[in-house]
Amino acid sequence: MNVVGEAIGELCKIILPIPEEYYFGNPDSSIAICTLSSINLLKNLANSEILNHISIAGRLLSENKGIDSIIEYVNKNQKIKTIIVCGKEVSGHKAGHSLFAVHKNGVDENKRIINSTSPDPYLTVSKFKIQYFQNNVNLVNLINETNYVEILKKIKIF
Repeated sequence: MNVVGEAIGELCKIILPIPEEYYFGNPDSSIAICTLSSINLLKNLANSEILNHISIAGRLLSENKGIDSIIEYVNKNQKIKTIIVCGKEVSGHKAGHSLFAVHKNGVDENKRIINSTSPDPYLTVSKFKIQYFQNNVNLVNLINETNYVEILKKIKIF
């Protein structure tokens, strides 16, 4: 991440604090849900019985540290085989788009996500961990879907 981007990120944390929220569910489940920037959707999931059927539900706000966190999590919790990516994208960051780009294309020699259109798509996780993510996790693209009932219908497929 560049110095200016890092400074802006720190300033945003002070001016507009956004809690990095996630909720744990059933540790034996192979399904995770990423609600991107949709906090109300995340809260609906966290306050429902669906949490008994999924491993974790959380947000993804950035195309770098956030994706690093997801890749680290699935490497440490290898029961996760499916991540349902839903909710609204973070304006300007396109974190969901970058998550799918790294899953499909990986990173280049500078650890930049290949074919990402995000402004700062650089990861710090190892290529080995990225390869595990690519080879062992299925992403389900429901980006922009915020209807809780529709998302529940998709989860029941898995």
